[in-house]
Amino acid sequence: MSFINYANREINCKIVYCGPGLSGKTTNVTQIYRRANPGLRGKLVTLNTEMERTLFFDFLPLELGKIAGFNARFHLYTVPGQVFYEASRHLILKGADGVIFVADSQKERMDANYEAIRDLREALSSYNIDITEIPYVLQLNKRDLEDIHDLDFLDRELRIDREPIYEAVATRNQGVQETFKRIARDVLGRLREETS
Repeated sequence: MSFINYANREINCKIVYCGPGLSGKTTNVTQIYRRANPGLRGKLVTLNTEMERTLFFDFLPLELGKIAGFNARFHLYTVPGQVFYEASRHLILKGADGVIFVADSQKERMDANYEAIRDLREALSSYNIDITEIPYVLQLNKRDLEDIHDLDFLDRELRIDREPIYEAVATRNQGVQETFKRIARDVLGRLREETS
């Protein structure tokens, strides 16, 4: 649910990175932050509690264009992946304009992927949103590690509808920018449809 800042002529869009714990959500957001123009980005805020960490920052990527004369400012969030932070995840997802699910490609992490997708669907459902009705991108992270599932298996097991899928090695910034640009394009495309 984007909001408009008339004073700054900006449309603010919320993108949430979801996935199981240690799948690479924080690494994705940190990589984007490092490459964003320092003059057009906010501070990288980390909210730490005893056992969870949530990251947030906002930036204005000028190359993505305008909507009805307004620039798009993106607010990026990560959600804690640990199972016992369900309430935090649900709260952070409120008002999301787009979601990136960062899946862990390692075979031993498939149950965590399944559980995180189930939780994501339930969280969105609590706001009367079907995951197939919101811009959504699946990122298959950790493609450089040993003992990972092949792409066909991950596509078959984790794809929900016809969402775009990107391979990534977030620690090397491989696939990170491409994943973000796709969700940004989909979110902006939806906003353009709604404003036309």
